[in-house]
Amino acid sequence: MLDDKPQFPEFATIKVLVVDDEHYMRKVVRTLLMSLGVRTIYEAPDGVTGLEMIRTMTPHVVIVDWQMPGLAGPGFVRMVRSPDTFPYPDVPIIMLTGHSERSRVIEAMECGVHEFLLKPVSSKALADRLHAVLKPRKLVRRGDYYGPEPRKAGQMLKPGDNVVILN
Repeated sequence: MLDDKPQFPEFATIKVLVVDDEHYMRKVVRTLLMSLGVRTIYEAPDGVTGLEMIRTMTPHVVIVDWQMPGLAGPGFVRMVRSPDTFPYPDVPIIMLTGHSERSRVIEAMECGVHEFLLKPVSSKALADRLHAVLKPRKLVRRGDYYGPEPRKAGQMLKPGDNVVILN
Protein backbone atom coordinates (compact mmCIF):
# COMPACT_ATOMS: atom_id res chain seq x y z
CA MET A 1 0.00 0.00 0.00
CA LEU A 2 1.38 3.40 -0.95
CA ASP A 3 1.57 6.14 1.63
CA ASP A 4 0.16 9.44 0.37
CA LYS A 5 2.02 11.47 3.00
CA PRO A 6 4.88 13.52 1.57
CA GLN A 7 8.35 12.16 2.14
CA PHE A 8 9.58 15.51 3.49
CA PRO A 9 6.80 17.57 5.11
CA GLU A 10 9.16 20.56 5.40
CA PHE A 11 9.00 20.91 1.61
CA ALA A 12 5.20 21.35 1.56
CA THR A 13 5.36 25.13 2.01
CA ILE A 14 8.20 25.99 -0.37
CA LYS A 15 7.82 27.38 -3.88
CA VAL A 16 10.22 26.01 -6.50
CA LEU A 17 10.85 27.39 -9.99
CA VAL A 18 12.23 24.97 -12.59
CA VAL A 19 13.91 26.70 -15.55
CA ASP A 20 14.69 24.27 -18.38
CA ASP A 21 14.11 24.46 -22.13
CA GLU A 22 13.23 20.76 -22.35
CA HIS A 23 9.59 20.08 -21.51
CA TYR A 24 10.32 16.45 -20.62
CA MET A 25 13.03 17.43 -18.12
CA ARG A 26 10.73 19.97 -16.46
CA LYS A 27 8.11 17.21 -16.16
CA VAL A 28 10.65 14.81 -14.60
CA VAL A 29 11.82 17.43 -12.08
CA ARG A 30 8.21 18.40 -11.29
CA THR A 31 7.33 14.75 -10.62
CA LEU A 32 10.37 14.33 -8.35
CA LEU A 33 9.57 17.53 -6.47
CA MET A 34 5.97 16.44 -5.96
CA SER A 35 7.12 13.04 -4.67
CA LEU A 36 9.26 14.89 -2.11
CA GLY A 37 6.27 16.89 -0.92
CA VAL A 38 6.71 20.17 -2.81
CA ARG A 39 3.25 21.52 -3.62
CA THR A 40 4.00 24.78 -5.42
CA ILE A 41 6.08 24.35 -8.57
CA TYR A 42 6.48 26.88 -11.35
CA GLU A 43 8.03 26.14 -14.74
CA ALA A 44 9.84 28.39 -17.20
CA PRO A 45 10.89 27.18 -20.69
CA ASP A 46 13.80 29.65 -20.96
CA GLY A 47 16.04 31.94 -18.95
CA VAL A 48 14.24 35.19 -19.77
CA THR A 49 10.89 33.77 -18.65
CA GLY A 50 12.60 32.38 -15.57
CA LEU A 51 13.87 35.84 -14.60
CA GLU A 52 10.37 37.27 -14.93
CA MET A 53 8.91 34.44 -12.89
CA ILE A 54 11.37 35.09 -10.07
CA ARG A 55 10.18 38.71 -10.06
CA THR A 56 6.49 37.80 -10.01
CA MET A 57 6.33 34.47 -8.13
CA THR A 58 9.23 34.98 -5.64
CA PRO A 59 10.15 31.29 -5.37
CA HIS A 60 12.11 29.96 -2.40
CA VAL A 61 14.39 27.90 -4.69
CA VAL A 62 15.28 27.99 -8.39
CA ILE A 63 16.47 24.93 -10.31
CA VAL A 64 18.06 26.00 -13.60
CA ASP A 65 19.45 24.02 -16.51
CA TRP A 66 22.95 24.82 -17.72
CA GLN A 67 22.39 24.62 -21.47
CA MET A 68 19.46 26.54 -22.92
CA PRO A 69 19.11 28.60 -26.09
CA GLY A 70 19.24 32.34 -25.59
CA LEU A 71 19.98 32.93 -21.92
CA ALA A 72 21.82 29.82 -20.68
CA GLY A 73 22.18 28.82 -17.02
CA PRO A 74 25.43 30.67 -16.19
CA GLY A 75 24.16 33.94 -17.70
CA PHE A 76 20.84 33.49 -15.91
CA VAL A 77 22.62 33.05 -12.57
CA ARG A 78 24.80 36.12 -13.17
CA MET A 79 21.70 38.22 -13.87
CA VAL A 80 19.95 36.99 -10.72
CA ARG A 81 23.09 37.59 -8.65
CA SER A 82 23.10 41.29 -9.54
CA PRO A 83 21.87 42.94 -6.31
CA ASP A 84 22.03 46.43 -7.80
CA THR A 85 19.66 45.56 -10.67
CA PHE A 86 17.75 42.37 -9.77
CA PRO A 87 15.10 42.46 -7.01
CA TYR A 88 15.72 38.95 -5.58
CA PRO A 89 19.46 38.28 -5.85
CA ASP A 90 19.50 36.04 -2.76
CA VAL A 91 17.22 33.27 -4.03
CA PRO A 92 18.94 29.88 -3.67
CA ILE A 93 19.87 28.42 -7.05
CA ILE A 94 20.56 24.79 -7.93
CA MET A 95 22.30 24.28 -11.29
CA LEU A 96 21.00 21.17 -13.04
CA THR A 97 23.10 19.79 -15.89
CA GLY A 98 24.29 16.72 -17.70
CA HIS A 99 27.82 18.15 -17.78
CA SER A 100 30.01 16.99 -14.92
CA GLU A 101 33.32 18.46 -16.04
CA ARG A 102 35.27 20.09 -13.23
CA SER A 103 35.46 23.33 -15.21
CA ARG A 104 31.65 23.54 -15.37
CA VAL A 105 31.28 22.90 -11.65
CA ILE A 106 33.82 25.64 -10.92
CA GLU A 107 32.15 28.05 -13.35
CA ALA A 108 28.75 27.38 -11.79
CA MET A 109 30.10 28.09 -8.31
CA GLU A 110 31.86 31.23 -9.56
CA CYS A 111 28.54 32.43 -11.01
CA GLY A 112 26.93 32.11 -7.59
CA VAL A 113 24.95 28.86 -7.56
CA HIS A 114 24.34 27.27 -4.19
CA GLU A 115 24.38 23.66 -5.39
CA PHE A 116 25.21 21.61 -8.49
CA LEU A 117 23.04 18.67 -9.55
CA LEU A 118 23.76 16.17 -12.33
CA LYS A 119 21.28 14.65 -14.77
CA PRO A 120 19.83 12.11 -14.57
CA VAL A 121 18.66 13.32 -11.19
CA SER A 122 17.48 11.05 -8.39
CA SER A 123 14.95 12.00 -5.76
CA LYS A 124 17.58 11.49 -3.03
CA ALA A 125 20.05 13.85 -4.72
CA LEU A 126 17.31 16.43 -5.27
CA ALA A 127 16.13 16.16 -1.65
CA ASP A 128 19.73 16.53 -0.42
CA ARG A 129 20.24 19.69 -2.52
CA LEU A 130 16.91 21.18 -1.39
CA HIS A 131 17.82 20.59 2.25
CA ALA A 132 21.22 22.19 1.63
CA VAL A 133 19.86 25.37 0.02
CA LEU A 134 17.06 25.86 2.53
CA LYS A 135 19.54 26.19 5.40
CA PRO A 136 20.49 29.83 5.92
CA ARG A 137 23.82 30.53 4.22
CA LYS A 138 25.48 33.93 4.17
CA LEU A 139 25.83 35.68 0.86
CA VAL A 140 29.00 37.61 0.11
CA ARG A 141 30.07 40.27 -2.33
CA ARG A 142 33.66 40.03 -3.51
CA GLY A 143 34.55 42.10 -6.54
CA ASP A 144 32.16 41.03 -9.29
CA TYR A 145 31.05 37.95 -7.35
CA TYR A 146 27.80 37.94 -5.40
CA GLY A 147 26.56 34.66 -4.05
CA PRO A 148 26.80 32.07 -1.32
CA GLU A 149 29.83 32.22 0.90
CA PRO A 150 32.25 29.61 -0.45
CA ARG A 151 32.35 26.48 1.67
CA LYS A 152 36.12 26.60 1.73
CA ALA A 153 36.28 30.33 2.30
CA GLY A 154 39.69 30.15 3.92
CA GLN A 155 41.19 28.84 0.70
CA MET A 156 39.48 31.39 -1.53
CA LEU A 157 39.71 34.51 0.62
CA LYS A 158 42.99 36.14 1.57
CA PRO A 159 43.60 38.74 4.28
CA GLY A 160 42.82 42.15 2.84
CA ASP A 161 40.20 40.91 0.35
CA ASN A 162 37.27 43.29 0.11
CA VAL A 163 34.45 41.06 1.38
CA VAL A 164 31.02 42.13 2.55
CA ILE A 165 29.07 39.44 4.44
CA LEU A 166 25.32 39.83 4.03
CA ASN A 167 22.67 38.36 6.29
